[in-house]
Amino acid sequence: MRRSVEVDWDAGGIETELGWALPAVYAGFSRSATGAVADVPGGPRGYQVLVAVTTEEPSSQLALAHRLGIDKTQMTYAVDALEAGGFVERRPDPADRRVRQVHPTAAGRSLLAAARVALRDVEGALMRNLTATEQIHLRRLLARVALTAGDPQPCTPDTPKDDPRP
Repeated sequence: MRRSVEVDWDAGGIETELGWALPAVYAGFSRSATGAVADVPGGPRGYQVLVAVTTEEPSSQLALAHRLGIDKTQMTYAVDALEAGGFVERRPDPADRRVRQVHPTAAGRSLLAAARVALRDVEGALMRNLTATEQIHLRRLLARVALTAGDPQPCTPDTPKDDPRP
């Protein structure tokens, strides 16, 4: 059952601060999501790797690390664990045989499908106070922000800003 949760934006309380909201949402998500992807070798990192290698063009382990924002050493551990479980395989890049690309196996695709169902259940529980349309909007807005979050564009006091309040 959805309950109404309202924020008094004019009061300027802590709930109006993005710096409070993002870690609070992440902490709530992380507690439940870790269990949802427990069957994926490498846990959340392994899940991210499976999503990327299943939905994007084949790439090297290093390119995957950069794309996902994962340290290259941690990426090696994640890919090693997925490969040991039979969920991905490393193959020579047809354009440069010195480079190894990471490809999903049929077992990896199957594991990803099951993990996605479990993760969507967790996400639904986390966003239970939002309508289905609001959940879609939130996902889309966060994806747009995430795609540029690493851009080296500093925010300075001289930068004009619009009022971010609704």
